[in-house]
Amino acid sequence: MGSDWGQCQQLQRKSKQFLVKFLGLALLVGLSSRLLFSGSPMFTPASELPSESVAERSDSTAGFSEEAYKVPASTDKSSIPVPEAVTEDQVSKVIELIRCTMPDADKCDLFTGEWIPNPTGPTYTNESCRFIESPQNCMVNGRPDTGYLFWRWKPHGCDVPPFSAKKFLGGMQNKCLALIGDSIFRNHAQSLLCLLSKVEEPVLVFHDDHYRSRRWHFPLHNFTLSLIWSPFLLKAETFEDDNGQWFLKAAIYVENNAVIGCHYCPKLNLSELGVQYVYKKTLNSLFHFINTSEHKPTVIYRTWTPDHFEFGKWSSGGVCNRTAPYKVGEYTGTDLDRAMQNIELEEFTKAIRIANGAKLKLLDTFKLSLLRPDAHPGPYRTFHPFGDDKNKKVQNDCLHWCLPGAIDTWNELIVELIKD
Repeated sequence: MGSDWGQCQQLQRKSKQFLVKFLGLALLVGLSSRLLFSGSPMFTPASELPSESVAERSDSTAGFSEEAYKVPASTDKSSIPVPEAVTEDQVSKVIELIRCTMPDADKCDLFTGEWIPNPTGPTYTNESCRFIESPQNCMVNGRPDTGYLFWRWKPHGCDVPPFSAKKFLGGMQNKCLALIGDSIFRNHAQSLLCLLSKVEEPVLVFHDDHYRSRRWHFPLHNFTLSLIWSPFLLKAETFEDDNGQWFLKAAIYVENNAVIGCHYCPKLNLSELGVQYVYKKTLNSLFHFINTSEHKPTVIYRTWTPDHFEFGKWSSGGVCNRTAPYKVGEYTGTDLDRAMQNIELEEFTKAIRIANGAKLKLLDTFKLSLLRPDAHPGPYRTFHPFGDDKNKKVQNDCLHWCLPGAIDTWNELIVELIKD
């Protein structure tokens, strides 16, 4: 431990409210969001959030927008500035710095490991859980293989116990949990509801007009689970839609009521700021808000979620048809993946150093998610998409996760983060 701490000190020596408004030609959706735990038995209803935090759209509750996660058709992807590549060594140094600044630095790193076979499989099925929405219900939609169900995450040097709904609900009695973000968190909420409903069936006590924000209550444990639709995390005015990876879309950036630049606006006489600049600003403002807020819940920040599109993207024929996890080192993500994750780790490190009573924890799902190209719905985001034509071209979802599946592991890791 002494030598480890010496390394930490060296790393620390080496490393060195304003509101950002996002106006755009096609504006901004934040993939990375946060989980919010509160010791208080009450939680501000989603209906009381500022209007700009809850996007309005007329799609149905279980529907899945085909416009999500794609660049506008008019956008020439080849002209979008690509962030500089981030090396594995750079990311490793930042992760090590975070480990050193956390009070449990001598514990196992939950987020570095490998997927190993799990013959017992998932604890719930599409038949036993009514909370799985159609786009993630891969088995009902006709996915023929089942191998993706029989893996578990094994960190190096320790184990992650299987999720215990009884222990979780016991520990969260008289408390609240909010998942705040976009459709990835909706996917996550479905997983948690499926796991918890094995012990107690929740009651839906609130939903907005489009079922994007919802709240469930577990009366026997007085536990409240909220799903709050807030894809931007910062104030934004949209001119197209509120779906998709906002950093890839054309946007004009405004700070202190002054236009400071843009992203992908070749016809405007504005400075191109690039995706890294605005993502860093977003996270800096987010963590500043958390650290300066009078309310001091435990906040768990979940890191970047990589997709696994191959031979194209969401709207250009991309597919994900692998049936087994990658081996460690076989795939390290795209330059954009690594750049965004590096920004997250750097901003999180700064936030925990200046935390003023805020309880910040990191749920770093990047590496374990990166290794699971097999766990997405792929073409099975709709019911029996091929019909009688196995060669039919259908749109794939290589970003969200089949249920049950790999995303269930996120809840096992959350238990490890909060149990102390």
